[in-house]
Amino acid sequence: MTDNASNTPKAKGQGQAMWGGRFSAKPAELMQAINVSIGFDKRLWAQDLAGSRAHARMLMNQGVIASHDGEEILEGLARVEDELLSGTFPFRDEYEDIHMNIEARLRELIGPTAGRLHTARSRNDQVAVDFRLWVRDACDRTVGQLEALQKALLTQAETHADALMPGFTHLQPAQPVTFGHHLMAYVEMFGRDAGRFRDARARMNECPLGAAALAGSPFPIDRQQTASALGFDRPTANSLDSVSSRDFALEALSAASITATHLSRLAEEIVLWTTPMFGFIKLTDAFTTGSSIMPQKKNPDAAELIRAKVGRILGSLTTLTVVMKGLPLAYSKDMQEDKVPTFEAFDALELSLLAMAGMVADLTPNTENMAKAAGAGFSTATDLADWLVRTLNMPFRDAHHVTGSAVKTAEGLGVDLADLSLAQFQAIEPRITNDVYAVLTPAASAASRMSYGGTAPAQVRAQIARWKEQLA
Repeated sequence: MTDNASNTPKAKGQGQAMWGGRFSAKPAELMQAINVSIGFDKRLWAQDLAGSRAHARMLMNQGVIASHDGEEILEGLARVEDELLSGTFPFRDEYEDIHMNIEARLRELIGPTAGRLHTARSRNDQVAVDFRLWVRDACDRTVGQLEALQKALLTQAETHADALMPGFTHLQPAQPVTFGHHLMAYVEMFGRDAGRFRDARARMNECPLGAAALAGSPFPIDRQQTASALGFDRPTANSLDSVSSRDFALEALSAASITATHLSRLAEEIVLWTTPMFGFIKLTDAFTTGSSIMPQKKNPDAAELIRAKVGRILGSLTTLTVVMKGLPLAYSKDMQEDKVPTFEAFDALELSLLAMAGMVADLTPNTENMAKAAGAGFSTATDLADWLVRTLNMPFRDAHHVTGSAVKTAEGLGVDLADLSLAQFQAIEPRITNDVYAVLTPAASAASRMSYGGTAPAQVRAQIARWKEQLA
């Protein structure tokens, strides 16, 4: 893909003559090898056809080309599309990229009239609009996939809104929470991810077609018409920016990287939870694999691979950032390297989102193991401190000290807080009464967290209802 404002091919099937009027010799084979992009940018064929149709109709409406020429071009593009859909389209390296492949094939089908299609446009604005359309579509697909994952999480969260499990900080037992509450944390994360893709889509929804090579066009084109035809809100306002910016792709890749990070965190928890040491969940054979030597193994390979995909996706963001970081305005051939990392990132993200939604629906929690673990590590210590504040009107820092002493006593005896006798509690703080035992169970601890967004089952169900309505 390179500068090409309005050249007409010399003759049918002349390959590099599509842009070769300035040159007397063909490119060297190595130049051809490094220059060709059809191997990957063929994925843009649907977007390229859409842009060409919108451009052709606008040229007709504006009287830039005759109506009969425009109609012939549109009929030819329909024939090209049929070939692409049926798999019979002849992709050829000699034409470098998807744009010139389609234009060359159009010329073979309808003759010299095909050359009029490129009036008032360049491959620079052509690729800019194609790529923007592709990234816009990718953002839309990703939002749908994120919502499908959220719905899978909501189903599990609703089923297990009361199921106790330990909440962790530093991967140490901290306070009891519910499994539903834990899953809803990811619903929130993925909701923000979807919002980032929507925001990126809104910002990228301006049409660069009509910017031509870099300076605009002398023809009386109507850029608002082509923008509207392609579903854009408006045309881009600066022709230099139109062809030289890829921040729309960088923003989408940034959103993809954050999403992949969230997927990786959930994947890591699934890996941990399926180990015998945790024993919190089970996955079926659909999302696990075995070992070639250890017959007892059941490995959460799908989760591990999702965890690894963040490297590929973040690498794509880094790749494109480095490509763009030192480019002067306007277009440079470096920007041909924008597509492969973007394609690869969204391919990896799509696979990860689909696999994670499948795994979430597939998992079965071991509620007995989780509930047992919920009370480990003196997880109700904060509840004791809160009780001292509420009941004895003790300053929290004093209550924290008293609770620490109680934990030390229980630890020395090898028991939990709830197993200390009233006499043992009163030896630390004489005003403690039998009422304290009501707050020392994991279930009571979780149920007491009724603040908005807390882990109390009633609060969890309220958040589930809110998200179900939002995703309906």
